[in-house]
Amino acid sequence: MLQLTSKTTATAPSLTKQEEARGRVAALNAQFRHFGTSYFLEAVLTRGIFDRIAMVSSFGADSAVLLHLIAQIDRSVPVLFIDTALLFPETLRYQQELSAHLGLSNVQTIRAAPRTVQAYDPYGALRFSDPDACCTLRKTTVLNAALVGYDAWITGRKRHQAKTREGLHYFDLDDGTARIKINPLIDWKPSRIAAHLDTHDLPRHPLVAQGYPSIGCAPCTSPVTADEDSRAGRWRGMEKIECGLHTTPVTKGAPT
Repeated sequence: MLQLTSKTTATAPSLTKQEEARGRVAALNAQFRHFGTSYFLEAVLTRGIFDRIAMVSSFGADSAVLLHLIAQIDRSVPVLFIDTALLFPETLRYQQELSAHLGLSNVQTIRAAPRTVQAYDPYGALRFSDPDACCTLRKTTVLNAALVGYDAWITGRKRHQAKTREGLHYFDLDDGTARIKINPLIDWKPSRIAAHLDTHDLPRHPLVAQGYPSIGCAPCTSPVTADEDSRAGRWRGMEKIECGLHTTPVTKGAPT
């Protein structure tokens, strides 16, 4: 089997481009560090700071908040939704319901080509032998290909979600590229998220009420208890804590 990485291009950006991007990230964080979320999003989406920008959404537990905020500014912003073919049926239904509710006009469902999945994971068992490679096959490589041509993308990451996210800023650099990630909700706590959902009567993901505060693929997501962090149910019992969209995993078996 081919050696798999989470990169989709044959060559990484030059060190100079990455250094320039790091400098730009630092400058943007300094410029926007005191902005409120709505004002921040309005600036990012309407002031020409980036040439092409997309949002990447899992349509998970908290996704309605950020999607709602963006819809108030521009409902035509590209929203990339990764269908891994292992998602909960509830997530697929919720994606349709929430998109319609918010009037989103440019939701793009992206997925690995069936022949690629057949080549690298014909029995659907890669998640057992190499979960990092499974995420690379079904998510990371798919997203990297979809983001070609974009210079920035918006995420829903928050500082409270896990210890690995406590140091998040509004902007950071996409791993191994010169593309910038934007994190508008870094300081939103669960109480603020719940209040926004209630105030705007936004549809909830049905699994939240069943104890799933963070929702990924069905085989790798379990409910959490009140004393656990919100991502404790992701890859339970493994050292793995991220799918690879925000950190590059060491893999043995995912496509380039």
